Amino acid sequence: MPDALRVLFLCTHNSARSQMAEGFLRELGAERFDVASAGTEARGLNPLAVQAMAEEGIDISFHESKTLDRFVNEPFDLVITVCDEANEACPYFPSARERRHWSFPDPSAVPGGDAARFAAFVAVRDAIRERIERELLPVRAC
Repeated sequence: MPDALRVLFLCTHNSARSQMAEGFLRELGAERFDVASAGTEARGLNPLAVQAMAEEGIDISFHESKTLDRFVNEPFDLVITVCDEANEACPYFPSARERRHWSFPDPSAVPGGDAARFAAFVAVRDAIRERIERELLPVRAC
């Protein structure tokens, strides 16, 4: 089997979208991917992201919120920004062989009560999973 594809997901706060993407690719891609996530800032995990992923049977509660500074000099096959703000803040990532942008809305910005806010996290979670299954998993199929 070829070496694992190194993938870095970037978002603004590394609290929800990038963390969910990392969790899905770790779970669904197993040893075919070496995956990490980071943010332009680190604000800690959003509990609603943890809860949404737990519904899928994926525990991201142990993930650490990290800044991209930690990864700037590491080589990656693919760097994917998952929010527009991160895409604008880091238009160039020197260590990436390829760069992609996947625009997902910020579920933490949705107003309303607990049910409406959680529904936003579930919708983004499902969109992230679909994109990973469609664009990344077939590339590294066994």
